[in-house]
Amino acid sequence: MPYSGKLISFEGVDGCGKSTQMALAAARLRQSGYNVVSTLEPGGTKVGQAIRELVLHSGAAELSPLAELALMFAARAQHISEIILPALNSGYVILCDRFTDSTFAYQGYGRGISLKVIADLENTLSQGLRPDLTLVLDIPPALAAKRTVDRNRSTEECPTRFEIEGLEFFSRVREGYLKISRREPQRISVIDGQGSIEEVHNRINQCIDAFLENQRPRTSNAI
Repeated sequence: MPYSGKLISFEGVDGCGKSTQMALAAARLRQSGYNVVSTLEPGGTKVGQAIRELVLHSGAAELSPLAELALMFAARAQHISEIILPALNSGYVILCDRFTDSTFAYQGYGRGISLKVIADLENTLSQGLRPDLTLVLDIPPALAAKRTVDRNRSTEECPTRFEIEGLEFFSRVREGYLKISRREPQRISVIDGQGSIEEVHNRINQCIDAFLENQRPRTSNAI
C-alpha cells in the first residue's frame, strides 16, 4: 500500500554519534515544517522498552545470540505495528535510531548468526518494511570505543552488553554495515562520522534534503 510518510533510519556502531545527530536532524526538520516522529530500537513502545532493558543491561550478559535476535525482532514487530505504520499512514517523517540493518550488522556479522535466518525473520516479523533512507555514521571502532568510555564517565552510566564487547566485535559490525551499504547504495548512505558535531550534521543535512526533494509516496511490501 502507498504511504505518504517516510522512514529514515540512523545506523552505526556504538559511539558513532548517531543519537546526537538524529536529535539535531529532527529539530531541523521540525523547524522546516515537517511533522516528525523520533523513535528508537529496541524501544519506542512499552513492550519495546522492557525488551530494551533486558537486551542492553549488562546483567543479561549470558543471553544467547539467538535469544538476543528473537528479542530484537519481538520489539521491532511491536514497534512497527504500534508506532511506525500509523505514522507512515499519517504522512510523518519518521527518524529511527536503529532498525533492521542493526540486526544484520550486530547479530549477523557481529554474533555470527546466519544472514538468511535474519532475512527470513525480517520478511515475516518486520512485514517486509525497510527504511526509505538509511544513514550509516562510519567511524573507526577504536574512536567509537573512546567516545563511549568518555560518555559513560561523564554520565556515570554503566556500559551496555554491547558496549563491553571488544574491538574485534565492533570491527565485524562496522564491516557488516559497509557490506550492506555496498549492496544497497540507493537506500543507504555512508556518512563520515569523524569531525565536529556541526560538520557531521551538515553532511547528514545534505543527504536528507536531497532525499526529501526527490521522493514521492512509496509502496511498501508490508502485509
